Amino acid sequence: MDGSEELKRRLDAVHERIELAERRAGRAPGEVEIVAVTKTVDREIVDRAIKLGVRHFAENRVQVARDKFQSPLPSGVSLSLVGQLQSNKVRPAFRLFDQIESVDRASLISALEREADRVGHSASLLLQVNVAREPQKSGCDPTEVDELANAIHNSPHLHLRGLMTIAPLCDDPRELRPIFRWMKNCHDRLAPRAPDDRFNVLSMGMTNDFEVAIEEGATHVRIGRAIFGPSITGLESP
Repeated sequence: MDGSEELKRRLDAVHERIELAERRAGRAPGEVEIVAVTKTVDREIVDRAIKLGVRHFAENRVQVARDKFQSPLPSGVSLSLVGQLQSNKVRPAFRLFDQIESVDRASLISALEREADRVGHSASLLLQVNVAREPQKSGCDPTEVDELANAIHNSPHLHLRGLMTIAPLCDDPRELRPIFRWMKNCHDRLAPRAPDDRFNVLSMGMTNDFEVAIEEGATHVRIGRAIFGPSITGLESP
């Protein structure tokens, strides 16, 4: 089996797991979108994933993304930032990413609005919430969600598309249901307050826990290892 076949096999397996989770939750097939996290793979593998139908990718670091995506992605393929964004990296991030999913503080919102105003076009954002209040992880405190959401809504060039969280590592993903359920309830509470109908993203769940996240209402799941790692034989070959 060459690298492309192995990549297809892994993608098919993830799609199957997503579909089963959708069924268990009584959701329509295809409601949940894969965000393929490519921080561990090079551009050649990204391009192979595009040929296999993946349309949404994510990176953790601005510099890595800048090196990897010097050649633009094809039309209809998007790139998100899911790692913490420092204010001094706002300008390159604004050029690179179609969506910034890790907005977590008022100062970053202000920096993004200034850059959006400078270049004259809008930015699509998700508000990252640290529901478990883990000190080693970014994300706003749950008590800050309303204030930060309002700050984005009041910024002329910024559009809040929804919420994102990174759940704690856990041996039994079922123990994370309260976190995912809190996010779903928060999303549903905020949605009617949004100025338009674009507040429709709930990004939660990764390789270890995405099925439980889907059962609790995720619209987007961020998958890296189940697709690209730990190693795919032959992906280095032409």
